[in-house]
Amino acid sequence: MIGTVLCYVLLPAARLLQALRDAFFTCGKNVLLAKSPSTQIDGVFAATRGGSVPEEQEALLQQWVEEGAGNLPASEGVPAVKKVSVTLTSDWLEGSELLMTSLSDLNTSPEVSRCADQQHAELNALASSELQGHAVTELARLPAEGTVTGAGSAPWAAGVPQADHQTAGCAGINVEVLNDDPAVLAWSLACDAETEPPVLPAQPMQDEVPFYPVPTEVPYHEILWRDWEDLSVQPCVLEQVSKNTPLFEFRVMSYNILAQDLVEQGLDLYVHCHPDILNWSYRLPNLLQEIQHWDPDVLCLQEVQENHYWEQLEPTFKEMGFACFYKRRTGTKTDGCAVCYKHSRFQLISLSPIEYFRPGLDVLNRDNVGLVLLLQPVLPEGLGLKAVSPLCVANTHVLFNPRRGDIKLAQVALLLAEIDKIARTTEGRYYPVILCGDLNSVPDSPLYKFIRNGELSYHGMPAWKVVSGQEDFSQQLYSRKLLAPLWPSSLGITDKCQYVTLCQPKKLGRREYSRDFLLQFRFCDVACERPPQLLLLEGVTDAKPVASAREYSAVTAVLKRHNSLSFLGKQCSGVIQHGLNLTSVYSHFLPQRGRPEVTTMPMGLGATVDYIFYSAEPVENKAGECRRLYRDGALKLLGRLSLLSEDVLLMANGLPNPFCSSDHLCLLASFGLEISSL
Repeated sequence: MIGTVLCYVLLPAARLLQALRDAFFTCGKNVLLAKSPSTQIDGVFAATRGGSVPEEQEALLQQWVEEGAGNLPASEGVPAVKKVSVTLTSDWLEGSELLMTSLSDLNTSPEVSRCADQQHAELNALASSELQGHAVTELARLPAEGTVTGAGSAPWAAGVPQADHQTAGCAGINVEVLNDDPAVLAWSLACDAETEPPVLPAQPMQDEVPFYPVPTEVPYHEILWRDWEDLSVQPCVLEQVSKNTPLFEFRVMSYNILAQDLVEQGLDLYVHCHPDILNWSYRLPNLLQEIQHWDPDVLCLQEVQENHYWEQLEPTFKEMGFACFYKRRTGTKTDGCAVCYKHSRFQLISLSPIEYFRPGLDVLNRDNVGLVLLLQPVLPEGLGLKAVSPLCVANTHVLFNPRRGDIKLAQVALLLAEIDKIARTTEGRYYPVILCGDLNSVPDSPLYKFIRNGELSYHGMPAWKVVSGQEDFSQQLYSRKLLAPLWPSSLGITDKCQYVTLCQPKKLGRREYSRDFLLQFRFCDVACERPPQLLLLEGVTDAKPVASAREYSAVTAVLKRHNSLSFLGKQCSGVIQHGLNLTSVYSHFLPQRGRPEVTTMPMGLGATVDYIFYSAEPVENKAGECRRLYRDGALKLLGRLSLLSEDVLLMANGLPNPFCSSDHLCLLASFGLEISSL
């Protein structure tokens, strides 16, 4: 590194003060170089270690002083400025001592001494008043990395030279004069303390390296800040409060936590991430901290790796007060879905795991799974004779493949049929339902509309269109189209997403009788008279009192075949329905930013594929409206955690990032269940 000491003496007071300000403190940082094994002065002097400057070097220095003084210009009425220049070139190696011309040696020059004597009084008056505050402020910023004592001078802090190798200026005045200045005294006393020598590079720094300041850490917590939206001020909730009807409040979280095996199998999807933040040892504490922070009462997780669940997640969740249930994907897959609830808030009534894989069915040949639970809320003590409705919670992760909308639709239909079985009451109604999961479908896609509006006409629809909308395959010449029926009758699911064995219609006021009960009336007069409008069927509507067992079986087969044909006729129409009346917690649009909400960012493109649906009461639509409208019923939406837009996530380098350890955002909603009197 090259450091140059320039000593200027300016006679006018103003110029002297400016020179002192600029040169004196720069000299303190740069004139004293760090330790070096050898020092060459412009390539002429031989290397020496410690000690004073040889006589031949002093002679050459004196010659340079005289030549420099003669070449400097002089201003009118002002003596010429005298300059002493010493150039030091040092090789930076560890373990040697500093060789330099001390300030006391420079002061032996007659030009410098005369100038110092003439300006002594003016310097004391100016430096003590003007430089004191400036010197203390500037010197407080200087690192005291080492101390070097020149011959006949006070200790000085040995600062590391500036990387730009610019000339360092120093006022050429007597050391005794400097020591009279309070700023210098403060600096000298501060440097008397023992400090460790600077750590120097082992090799000479030949080339200049431009210095780039270290960028400040991205404030992820500020960029990814998510507001809590209080929806308890809605009219339906305020009306409930005005009636003094208590609510059982609870929180539900849905979160795709990104299985580690899937990360390692698809590293190409995460090239924007630093490898360290993809490690499970880094991601797990972040995920657990996020879950613990939001403190949900019901937790629905997707992409939960099996070994991580049994070894780490379940033990941790149990310590947090959760009861946990897990279902791994079928086949060779290593991840699955989990539903956890706080046993202090809920009790389990029933549990139903779902496997979407059905051998021999092309429309259900994938390994996705789901879980459906029926939970009973636990009311706090002191409410007296109060009751609250059970709650059905479902969690699933639907197939991702954008080209197989038929599989997605069949999986959702199977899930809705299971919810219909679990949540249906004996009166034919439904308990409140909350459906969570990664459905791999964007808002307003046909699959989304089917869940929300309760009906979908799928016949002839391209398979990719039913899907998430993540990709557009409309340019393909031979795209797969959905044909009715979507699944065979052997699956046992009707077009209303109900199990065939549970969906027999029941008419109010109609009574059912057994065959043995009806046979008691076979000999009565009324039974022996056939109405004229009644079709004559031998053994059934004739006057014979007893029909053979063979004839009875044949009639039963005919009736069953009639029901089956009726079911197939509805399926062949290409329309499927469900009667759960579900609506989404989120609106999927951020009105403040004028942008859509996103829950994930695959390959840098934001999309909404994660949802929390809940039961609501449909509102009568205006003529011509196909979108079903809802209002809160017994289950009320009280609040939700806001989502983010794509541009905000791009500012945080997408997902995952050091702050969010999954490629999905968590969804969180607060609900209230009406508490009624017994």
